[in-house]
Amino acid sequence: MKNLKLALIFTFLLVYNFGYSWGTTGHRVVAEIAQHHLSNKAKRNIKKIFGDEPMAYWANWPDFVKSDTTGVWKASSAWHYINIDKQDNEKDFDMAIKGQPAPNLYTQIQILSAQLKDDKTSVKDKQIALVFLIHLVGDLSQPMHTGRFGDLGGNKIKLKFFGQDTNLHSLWDSKLIDFTQYSYTEFANVLDVKTPEEVKQIQSGTLEDWLYDSHQKATYIYANTVPDKSYSYDYNYKFEDLLERQLLYGGLRLAKVLNDIF
Repeated sequence: MKNLKLALIFTFLLVYNFGYSWGTTGHRVVAEIAQHHLSNKAKRNIKKIFGDEPMAYWANWPDFVKSDTTGVWKASSAWHYINIDKQDNEKDFDMAIKGQPAPNLYTQIQILSAQLKDDKTSVKDKQIALVFLIHLVGDLSQPMHTGRFGDLGGNKIKLKFFGQDTNLHSLWDSKLIDFTQYSYTEFANVLDVKTPEEVKQIQSGTLEDWLYDSHQKATYIYANTVPDKSYSYDYNYKFEDLLERQLLYGGLRLAKVLNDIF
């Protein structure tokens, strides 16, 4: 893991002030919640890969390497999302995502899961696969990562948040989370209060079901966000519950994926 650690430190310095996907806090919230719900077997196997470092430590590395100048990780940028036009039902959505060019969020989660299950995968490759899988399942729960192709998942929809220029994607990546001013551990503890029965229900379903769930939430966000408008407390009030739901669901579903793999 030494090389990964050095790369993490280097790229963290490069991108500290830039927001990607859930942003640093959001991805750590998802990873921390997942860590709370790992089976003992999953914990043992993940410890063999990561050592004593928690999953939250690695949760943002796949965003940090976007600043790598060697080109080694260039292809991984497409793994973080699946931009798709609005689909009115799950059957049409399933057909649409299966027809999207690969690689994308949908295909890569499956590929990484298969690599981790394969005993022939080297320890180094398992380290990289696990780091990316933790991150991408988090991306899955950020609705704008299943947003529209035409506006690049909200990146082209400009607006203001507390007087600052931003866009819809960035607002959901980090600005709404930063507004709460929780640390990632505080946020995880605040959200992770469901009963075992509720957790089981949230973890049910398939990868396709989870993507469609996120896509529906993106549709709701689009319908309730006016481009070029200036927002502040009103936007947080409207979407606070949805933001918290998506972070919680991301963490619980990540735990399910990892428990199934290990």
